[in-house]
Amino acid sequence: MPDSNTVPAIQAEAIDKVFGNDADRVVALNRVTVAIEENEFFTLLGPSGCGKTTLLRLIAGFEQPTAGRILLQGEDITRLAPYDRPVNTVFQSYALFPHMTVEKNISFALEMLEKPADEIAATVDSMLKLVRMEALRDRKIDQISGGQQQRVALARALAPHPRVLLLDEPLSALDYKLRKDMQIELKRLQNETGITFVFVTHDQEEALTMSDRVAVMNEGNILQVGAPHEIYDHPSERFVADFIGDTNFLPADIVERGAGNVACRLESGEVLQVPAIGELPEHDRVTLAIRPEQIRLSDQPEGASLQGVLLDAVYIGTDTHYRIRLGNDDLFTVRVQNTRGRSQQYQSGDRIGILLDPVTVQLLRD
Repeated sequence: MPDSNTVPAIQAEAIDKVFGNDADRVVALNRVTVAIEENEFFTLLGPSGCGKTTLLRLIAGFEQPTAGRILLQGEDITRLAPYDRPVNTVFQSYALFPHMTVEKNISFALEMLEKPADEIAATVDSMLKLVRMEALRDRKIDQISGGQQQRVALARALAPHPRVLLLDEPLSALDYKLRKDMQIELKRLQNETGITFVFVTHDQEEALTMSDRVAVMNEGNILQVGAPHEIYDHPSERFVADFIGDTNFLPADIVERGAGNVACRLESGEVLQVPAIGELPEHDRVTLAIRPEQIRLSDQPEGASLQGVLLDAVYIGTDTHYRIRLGNDDLFTVRVQNTRGRSQQYQSGDRIGILLDPVTVQLLRD
Protein backbone atom coordinates (compact mmCIF):
# COMPACT_ATOMS: atom_id res chain seq x y z
CA MET A 1 0.00 0.00 0.00
CA PRO A 2 1.22 3.56 -0.70
CA ASP A 3 2.76 5.43 2.23
CA SER A 4 0.63 8.50 2.93
CA ASN A 5 3.65 10.29 4.45
CA THR A 6 5.81 10.22 1.31
CA VAL A 7 5.62 12.51 -1.71
CA PRO A 8 4.47 10.54 -4.77
CA ALA A 9 6.82 10.21 -7.72
CA ILE A 10 4.03 11.39 -10.04
CA GLN A 11 0.73 13.07 -9.29
CA ALA A 12 -1.95 13.86 -11.82
CA GLU A 13 -4.43 16.34 -10.34
CA ALA A 14 -7.88 16.79 -11.91
CA ILE A 15 -6.52 16.31 -15.43
CA ASP A 16 -8.77 17.08 -18.39
CA LYS A 17 -7.60 16.58 -21.95
CA VAL A 18 -9.81 17.60 -24.85
CA PHE A 19 -8.84 17.27 -28.51
CA GLY A 20 -10.53 19.36 -31.18
CA ASN A 21 -13.45 21.69 -30.58
CA ASP A 22 -17.17 22.05 -31.22
CA ALA A 23 -18.38 19.20 -33.45
CA ASP A 24 -14.96 17.49 -33.47
CA ARG A 25 -14.49 17.70 -29.69
CA VAL A 26 -13.12 14.50 -28.11
CA VAL A 27 -12.72 14.18 -24.34
CA ALA A 28 -9.67 11.95 -23.88
CA LEU A 29 -9.33 12.42 -20.10
CA ASN A 30 -12.01 13.51 -17.66
CA ARG A 31 -10.94 14.90 -14.24
CA VAL A 32 -8.28 12.20 -13.82
CA THR A 33 -6.53 12.19 -10.45
CA VAL A 34 -3.96 9.57 -9.51
CA ALA A 35 -0.77 9.32 -7.40
CA ILE A 36 2.09 7.01 -8.43
CA GLU A 37 4.53 6.18 -5.66
CA GLU A 38 8.33 6.15 -5.61
CA ASN A 39 9.93 2.87 -6.76
CA GLU A 40 6.57 1.54 -7.89
CA PHE A 41 5.70 -0.51 -10.97
CA PHE A 42 2.43 1.18 -11.86
CA THR A 43 0.29 0.12 -14.82
CA LEU A 44 -2.34 2.06 -16.74
CA LEU A 45 -4.64 -0.64 -18.10
CA GLY A 46 -7.59 -0.32 -20.42
CA PRO A 47 -8.97 -0.85 -23.92
CA SER A 48 -7.87 1.14 -26.95
CA GLY A 49 -9.04 4.74 -26.76
CA CYS A 50 -9.51 4.75 -22.97
CA GLY A 51 -6.98 7.58 -22.42
CA LYS A 52 -4.04 5.62 -20.98
CA THR A 53 -1.50 6.65 -23.65
CA THR A 54 -2.75 10.25 -23.51
CA LEU A 55 -2.07 10.31 -19.76
CA LEU A 56 1.41 8.86 -20.36
CA ARG A 57 2.13 11.54 -22.98
CA LEU A 58 1.04 14.23 -20.53
CA ILE A 59 3.49 12.90 -17.93
CA ALA A 60 6.22 12.84 -20.59
CA GLY A 61 5.41 16.38 -21.71
CA PHE A 62 4.49 15.47 -25.30
CA GLU A 63 0.97 16.84 -24.71
CA GLN A 64 -0.38 19.62 -22.50
CA PRO A 65 -3.50 19.13 -20.36
CA THR A 66 -6.59 21.19 -21.05
CA ALA A 67 -6.95 21.54 -17.28
CA GLY A 68 -5.22 20.21 -14.18
CA ARG A 69 -1.60 19.70 -13.10
CA ILE A 70 1.20 17.13 -13.33
CA LEU A 71 3.55 17.01 -10.33
CA LEU A 72 6.88 15.16 -10.15
CA GLN A 73 7.96 14.58 -6.54
CA GLY A 74 5.82 17.55 -5.53
CA GLU A 75 7.13 19.92 -8.23
CA ASP A 76 4.72 21.24 -10.83
CA ILE A 77 6.08 20.15 -14.24
CA THR A 78 2.90 20.75 -16.24
CA ARG A 79 4.46 23.34 -18.55
CA LEU A 80 8.00 21.94 -18.66
CA ALA A 81 9.28 20.77 -22.04
CA PRO A 82 9.93 17.01 -22.36
CA TYR A 83 13.71 17.49 -22.37
CA ASP A 84 13.54 19.41 -19.09
CA ARG A 85 11.79 16.56 -17.27
CA PRO A 86 13.81 13.79 -15.53
CA VAL A 87 11.59 11.28 -17.33
CA ASN A 88 12.38 8.87 -20.17
CA THR A 89 10.03 6.94 -22.46
CA VAL A 90 10.29 3.52 -24.11
CA PHE A 91 8.03 3.41 -27.14
CA GLN A 92 6.29 0.49 -28.80
CA SER A 93 8.56 0.89 -31.83
CA TYR A 94 11.75 1.08 -29.67
CA ALA A 95 13.02 4.03 -31.83
CA LEU A 96 16.56 2.63 -32.04
CA PHE A 97 19.17 3.75 -34.59
CA PRO A 98 19.66 0.84 -37.01
CA HIS A 99 23.01 2.11 -38.33
CA MET A 100 24.52 2.20 -34.83
CA THR A 101 25.80 -0.63 -32.67
CA VAL A 102 24.15 -1.71 -29.44
CA GLU A 103 26.81 0.18 -27.49
CA LYS A 104 26.41 3.39 -29.50
CA ASN A 105 22.61 3.31 -29.14
CA ILE A 106 22.99 3.25 -25.36
CA SER A 107 25.71 5.91 -25.24
CA PHE A 108 23.89 8.29 -27.60
CA ALA A 109 21.61 9.84 -24.96
CA LEU A 110 24.54 10.34 -22.59
CA GLU A 111 26.57 12.03 -25.33
CA MET A 112 23.68 14.39 -26.00
CA LEU A 113 23.76 15.29 -22.30
CA GLU A 114 27.51 16.01 -22.71
CA LYS A 115 28.54 13.55 -20.02
CA PRO A 116 32.30 12.92 -19.58
CA ALA A 117 33.70 10.09 -21.70
CA ASP A 118 34.74 7.96 -18.73
CA GLU A 119 31.28 8.33 -17.16
CA ILE A 120 29.64 7.34 -20.46
CA ALA A 121 31.84 4.25 -20.76
CA ALA A 122 31.14 3.17 -17.19
CA THR A 123 27.39 3.74 -17.55
CA VAL A 124 27.21 1.83 -20.84
CA ASP A 125 29.08 -1.09 -19.25
CA SER A 126 26.68 -1.14 -16.30
CA MET A 127 23.61 -0.91 -18.57
CA LEU A 128 24.83 -3.75 -20.79
CA LYS A 129 25.35 -5.86 -17.70
CA LEU A 130 21.95 -4.89 -16.32
CA VAL A 131 20.13 -6.02 -19.47
CA ARG A 132 22.51 -8.96 -20.04
CA MET A 133 23.75 -7.80 -23.44
CA GLU A 134 27.53 -7.53 -22.86
CA ALA A 135 28.34 -10.09 -25.56
CA LEU A 136 26.35 -8.18 -28.21
CA ARG A 137 27.66 -4.68 -27.63
CA ASP A 138 29.28 -4.44 -31.11
CA ARG A 139 26.29 -5.80 -33.06
CA LYS A 140 24.19 -3.51 -35.27
CA ILE A 141 20.53 -3.25 -34.32
CA ASP A 142 19.37 -5.15 -37.43
CA GLN A 143 21.62 -8.04 -36.39
CA ILE A 144 19.81 -8.77 -33.12
CA SER A 145 16.37 -10.19 -32.31
CA GLY A 146 13.23 -8.29 -31.31
CA GLY A 147 13.65 -9.23 -27.66
CA GLN A 148 17.27 -8.07 -27.72
CA GLN A 149 16.22 -4.80 -29.34
CA GLN A 150 13.76 -4.35 -26.51
CA ARG A 151 16.60 -4.75 -23.99
CA VAL A 152 18.69 -2.15 -25.83
CA ALA A 153 15.78 0.31 -25.78
CA LEU A 154 15.41 -0.23 -22.04
CA ALA A 155 19.15 0.18 -21.43
CA ARG A 156 19.21 3.43 -23.43
CA ALA A 157 16.22 4.81 -21.51
CA LEU A 158 17.70 3.83 -18.14
CA ALA A 159 21.23 5.08 -18.84
CA PRO A 160 20.57 8.74 -17.83
CA HIS A 161 19.06 7.48 -14.53
CA PRO A 162 15.62 9.08 -14.92
CA ARG A 163 13.39 9.44 -11.89
CA VAL A 164 10.51 7.89 -13.84
CA LEU A 165 10.50 5.51 -16.80
CA LEU A 166 7.41 5.54 -19.03
CA LEU A 167 6.68 2.45 -21.13
CA ASP A 168 4.08 2.68 -23.89
CA GLU A 169 2.99 -0.89 -24.74
CA PRO A 170 6.63 -1.95 -25.30
CA LEU A 171 5.87 -5.69 -25.44
CA SER A 172 3.04 -5.67 -27.97
CA ALA A 173 5.26 -6.47 -30.98
CA LEU A 174 6.83 -9.55 -29.36
CA ASP A 175 5.60 -13.13 -29.74
CA TYR A 176 3.79 -14.78 -26.83
CA LYS A 177 6.72 -16.64 -25.26
CA LEU A 178 9.12 -13.73 -25.58
CA ARG A 179 6.48 -11.39 -24.20
CA LYS A 180 6.14 -13.55 -21.09
CA ASP A 181 9.94 -13.67 -20.67
CA MET A 182 10.13 -9.89 -20.96
CA GLN A 183 7.43 -9.44 -18.33
CA ILE A 184 9.73 -11.12 -15.82
CA GLU A 185 12.71 -9.16 -17.17
CA LEU A 186 10.97 -5.80 -16.84
CA LYS A 187 10.01 -6.48 -13.25
CA ARG A 188 13.59 -7.52 -12.48
CA LEU A 189 14.94 -4.30 -14.00
CA GLN A 190 12.50 -2.21 -12.01
CA ASN A 191 13.44 -3.96 -8.78
CA GLU A 192 17.17 -3.65 -9.41
CA THR A 193 17.14 0.01 -10.47
CA GLY A 194 14.55 1.23 -7.97
CA ILE A 195 13.16 3.58 -10.63
CA THR A 196 9.43 4.25 -10.83
CA PHE A 197 7.99 2.50 -13.89
CA VAL A 198 4.72 3.66 -15.45
CA PHE A 199 3.58 1.01 -17.89
CA VAL A 200 0.75 1.30 -20.44
CA THR A 201 -0.98 -1.82 -21.75
CA HIS A 202 -4.31 -3.25 -22.85
CA ASP A 203 -3.11 -6.75 -21.85
CA GLN A 204 -4.58 -7.86 -18.53
CA GLU A 205 -1.99 -10.61 -17.99
CA GLU A 206 0.86 -8.12 -18.35
CA ALA A 207 -0.74 -5.83 -15.80
CA LEU A 208 -1.41 -8.58 -13.27
CA THR A 209 2.03 -10.17 -13.70
CA MET A 210 4.28 -7.14 -13.30
CA SER A 211 2.47 -4.42 -11.38
CA ASP A 212 2.59 -3.28 -7.79
CA ARG A 213 -0.63 -1.40 -8.53
CA VAL A 214 -2.95 -1.11 -11.52
CA ALA A 215 -5.24 1.72 -12.63
CA VAL A 216 -8.10 0.44 -14.78
CA MET A 217 -9.26 3.07 -17.27
CA ASN A 218 -12.21 3.45 -19.61
CA GLU A 219 -13.57 6.37 -21.63
CA GLY A 220 -11.14 8.85 -20.12
CA ASN A 221 -11.79 7.88 -16.50
CA ILE A 222 -9.89 5.89 -13.89
CA LEU A 223 -12.40 3.39 -12.53
CA GLN A 224 -10.30 1.59 -9.92
CA VAL A 225 -6.74 1.63 -8.56
CA GLY A 226 -5.34 -1.23 -6.52
CA ALA A 227 -2.96 -4.15 -6.24
CA PRO A 228 -3.50 -6.84 -8.91
CA HIS A 229 -5.22 -9.21 -6.47
CA GLU A 230 -7.54 -6.41 -5.31
CA ILE A 231 -8.52 -5.52 -8.85
CA TYR A 232 -9.11 -9.17 -9.76
CA ASP A 233 -10.81 -10.39 -6.58
CA HIS A 234 -12.74 -7.23 -5.69
CA PRO A 235 -13.63 -5.27 -8.84
CA SER A 236 -15.40 -2.01 -8.13
CA GLU A 237 -17.87 -2.28 -11.00
CA ARG A 238 -18.96 -4.43 -13.90
CA PHE A 239 -16.53 -3.01 -16.48
CA VAL A 240 -13.52 -3.76 -14.26
CA ALA A 241 -14.71 -7.31 -13.56
CA ASP A 242 -15.37 -7.93 -17.24
CA PHE A 243 -12.11 -6.43 -18.50
CA ILE A 244 -9.86 -8.18 -15.96
CA GLY A 245 -10.21 -11.85 -16.83
CA ASP A 246 -13.31 -13.92 -17.56
CA THR A 247 -16.39 -13.35 -15.43
CA ASN A 248 -19.92 -14.71 -15.16
CA PHE A 249 -22.56 -12.07 -14.47
CA LEU A 250 -25.90 -12.83 -12.88
CA PRO A 251 -28.58 -10.14 -12.49
CA ALA A 252 -30.22 -10.38 -9.07
CA ASP A 253 -32.47 -8.59 -6.59
CA ILE A 254 -31.61 -8.01 -2.95
CA VAL A 255 -34.40 -9.58 -0.91
CA GLU A 256 -32.85 -9.39 2.56
CA ARG A 257 -30.02 -7.38 4.09
CA GLY A 258 -28.10 -8.66 7.08
CA ALA A 259 -25.06 -7.56 9.05
CA GLY A 260 -22.65 -9.81 7.19
CA ASN A 261 -24.59 -11.26 4.26
CA VAL A 262 -27.08 -10.23 1.63
CA ALA A 263 -29.74 -12.55 0.24
CA CYS A 264 -29.97 -12.15 -3.55
CA ARG A 265 -32.67 -13.74 -5.70
CA LEU A 266 -31.58 -14.65 -9.22
CA GLU A 267 -33.86 -14.44 -12.23
CA SER A 268 -34.03 -18.25 -12.17
CA GLY A 269 -35.58 -18.04 -8.69
CA GLU A 270 -32.61 -19.35 -6.68
CA VAL A 271 -31.56 -17.31 -3.65
CA LEU A 272 -27.85 -16.87 -2.87
CA GLN A 273 -26.33 -15.59 0.35
CA VAL A 274 -23.32 -13.40 -0.58
CA PRO A 275 -20.98 -11.34 1.62
CA ALA A 276 -21.99 -7.75 2.24
CA ILE A 277 -18.58 -6.26 1.46
CA GLY A 278 -18.32 -2.50 1.12
CA GLU A 279 -21.17 -0.07 0.65
CA LEU A 280 -24.39 -1.66 -0.56
CA PRO A 281 -26.32 -0.01 -3.37
CA GLU A 282 -29.38 1.94 -2.33
CA HIS A 283 -31.59 0.12 -4.83
CA ASP A 284 -32.37 -3.59 -4.75
CA ARG A 285 -31.25 -4.48 -8.30
CA VAL A 286 -27.62 -5.67 -8.42
CA THR A 287 -25.24 -7.82 -10.50
CA LEU A 288 -23.34 -10.77 -9.09
CA ALA A 289 -19.90 -11.55 -10.56
CA ILE A 290 -18.34 -15.02 -10.31
CA ARG A 291 -14.97 -16.03 -11.78
CA PRO A 292 -15.06 -19.28 -13.84
CA GLU A 293 -12.16 -20.87 -11.91
CA GLN A 294 -13.89 -20.29 -8.54
CA ILE A 295 -16.75 -22.66 -9.35
CA ARG A 296 -17.15 -26.41 -8.79
CA LEU A 297 -19.42 -28.74 -10.73
CA SER A 298 -21.55 -31.58 -9.45
CA ASP A 299 -23.38 -34.42 -11.20
CA GLN A 300 -26.11 -34.05 -8.56
CA PRO A 301 -27.96 -30.85 -9.49
CA GLU A 302 -30.38 -31.04 -6.56
CA GLY A 303 -29.09 -28.95 -3.69
CA ALA A 304 -26.55 -27.06 -5.83
CA SER A 305 -26.41 -23.27 -5.91
CA LEU A 306 -27.46 -23.30 -9.57
CA GLN A 307 -28.55 -25.92 -12.07
CA GLY A 308 -28.12 -26.12 -15.82
CA VAL A 309 -27.47 -28.19 -18.93
CA LEU A 310 -23.94 -28.61 -20.29
CA LEU A 311 -23.66 -27.23 -23.82
CA ASP A 312 -20.03 -28.07 -24.54
CA ALA A 313 -16.61 -28.72 -23.04
CA VAL A 314 -13.40 -27.32 -24.55
CA TYR A 315 -10.06 -28.85 -23.59
CA ILE A 316 -7.21 -26.27 -23.66
CA GLY A 317 -4.39 -28.17 -21.98
CA THR A 318 -4.15 -26.88 -18.43
CA ASP A 319 -7.93 -26.42 -18.11
CA THR A 320 -11.23 -27.58 -19.51
CA HIS A 321 -13.81 -24.86 -20.15
CA TYR A 322 -17.47 -25.81 -19.72
CA ARG A 323 -20.40 -23.76 -21.02
CA ILE A 324 -23.65 -24.32 -19.17
CA ARG A 325 -27.10 -23.01 -19.95
CA LEU A 326 -29.04 -22.09 -16.82
CA GLY A 327 -32.78 -22.44 -16.36
CA ASN A 328 -33.41 -18.87 -17.52
CA ASP A 329 -31.26 -19.39 -20.65
CA ASP A 330 -28.26 -17.44 -19.25
CA LEU A 331 -24.89 -18.92 -20.20
CA PHE A 332 -22.41 -19.78 -17.47
CA THR A 333 -18.70 -20.55 -17.97
CA VAL A 334 -16.78 -22.84 -15.63
CA ARG A 335 -13.04 -23.49 -15.79
CA VAL A 336 -11.77 -26.73 -14.25
CA GLN A 337 -8.07 -27.44 -13.90
CA ASN A 338 -6.92 -30.65 -15.58
CA THR A 339 -4.88 -33.05 -13.50
CA ARG A 340 -2.90 -36.11 -14.56
CA GLY A 341 -5.14 -39.11 -15.13
CA ARG A 342 -8.33 -37.10 -14.94
CA SER A 343 -10.79 -37.85 -17.72
CA GLN A 344 -13.47 -35.46 -18.85
CA GLN A 345 -16.27 -36.05 -16.39
CA TYR A 346 -19.23 -34.36 -18.09
CA GLN A 347 -20.73 -34.66 -21.57
CA SER A 348 -22.86 -32.30 -23.65
CA GLY A 349 -26.51 -32.57 -22.61
CA ASP A 350 -25.75 -33.58 -19.01
CA ARG A 351 -27.78 -31.86 -16.33
CA ILE A 352 -25.30 -30.68 -13.72
CA GLY A 353 -25.11 -28.57 -10.59
CA ILE A 354 -23.00 -25.45 -10.11
CA LEU A 355 -21.52 -25.12 -6.63
CA LEU A 356 -20.64 -21.57 -5.56
CA ASP A 357 -18.56 -20.49 -2.59
CA PRO A 358 -20.36 -17.34 -1.34
CA VAL A 359 -16.99 -15.78 -0.41
CA THR A 360 -16.02 -15.69 -4.10
CA VAL A 361 -19.24 -14.01 -5.30
CA GLN A 362 -18.85 -10.26 -5.86
CA LEU A 363 -21.83 -7.93 -5.53
CA LEU A 364 -21.56 -5.09 -8.06
CA ARG A 365 -23.46 -1.91 -8.73
CA ASP A 366 -25.98 -2.53 -11.49
